[in-house]
Amino acid sequence: QVQLVESGGGLVQAGGSLRLSCAASGRTFSPYVMGWFRQAPGKAREFVAAISWSGGNAASADSVKGRFTISRDNAKNTVNLEMNSLKPEDTAVYYCAVRTNGRLLVTMTHLYDYWGQGTQVTVSS
Repeated sequence: QVQLVESGGGLVQAGGSLRLSCAASGRTFSPYVMGWFRQAPGKAREFVAAISWSGGNAASADSVKGRFTISRDNAKNTVNLEMNSLKPEDTAVYYCAVRTNGRLLVTMTHLYDYWGQGTQVTVSS
């Protein structure tokens, strides 16, 4: 089992920044792909970013490319999402997830095995 706890969400004005963190505990953290997803009201959960176990490879959705940066610290068992130039359309609940059954950076939610409870990000216009 892997337990994930997100933090860092909140209310911010358009153009502002937030840093989300996800703390992992339980099974060994390092070999796994970590991802961030988000879900806006009435919409499906969507991929935001993912990072390889070494941190050497990362991928992000086109909608956040150039604005959001994913990083991880395996010594601290944390993965972070730095969000800059936030827009109202970034408003959603953000979830941290772990993929334990593969090394590829994938975008599909069903390929991630463990999820956090989510943290709300609200961007006002």
